[in-house]
Amino acid sequence: MITATALMPTEINPNQHDLGLMQLMWLASPGLPIGGFSYSECLEAAVDRAWAATEKEASAWLLDQLNLSLARSDLAVVAQAVPAWQAGDTARISSLNAWVLQTRESSELRAQTEQMGRSLLEWLRNHTTALPAQIETLAALQPTYPLAFALAASATQASLRDCLLAYAFGWAENMVQAAIKSVPLGQSAGQRILSALTAEIPAAVNHALSLGHDDLQAFSPMLAILSAQHEVQYSRLFRS
Repeated sequence: MITATALMPTEINPNQHDLGLMQLMWLASPGLPIGGFSYSECLEAAVDRAWAATEKEASAWLLDQLNLSLARSDLAVVAQAVPAWQAGDTARISSLNAWVLQTRESSELRAQTEQMGRSLLEWLRNHTTALPAQIETLAALQPTYPLAFALAASATQASLRDCLLAYAFGWAENMVQAAIKSVPLGQSAGQRILSALTAEIPAAVNHALSLGHDDLQAFSPMLAILSAQHEVQYSRLFRS
């Protein structure tokens, strides 16, 4: 079992909140070199079939994805993984990582979480935001992105709720950029969609925090179907 003793200072640094907040902003940034910009999570396939071909349709699609998929799965996993990392509960960490792998319903969706997980693992190796033992635990798991993010976030001293807000906002920014490119939309339309998503994120985080392990859900049949179709789509910009 790993410990997070080194991450729990006995004295409170007056700048601790600010540093934790900035570290979360860093993790949520689309500029983090983990490849999130190259995925649309089936939005491109929905656009190709004219199901999300306008600003209004793309906004509704992403709001549904936030509330019906992300809040019940990845956000809920992060909510449980952050305290598991802080407590050194490797069995729990392994179980959550396995759940993420098992619930990716297409090869490209599984490849996405694995690629982003590996990339964030390599980022962690070059920063002082995780203990070496934690990094090696993650490396041994065939790491997924939610578990890698949870490890990075667990060292920030930020609240669990703030960690989830950062994860959700980072997802929202990436998806809005995917919408701008694939619909396509202008920057102002993209900002309106991001505003709509931002307004819904706190409630999605509340829902994720309320779920226990047996309440985790990964049931989005249309996303799975579109992902399988996207894998053979004739022309595409994104890897998912």
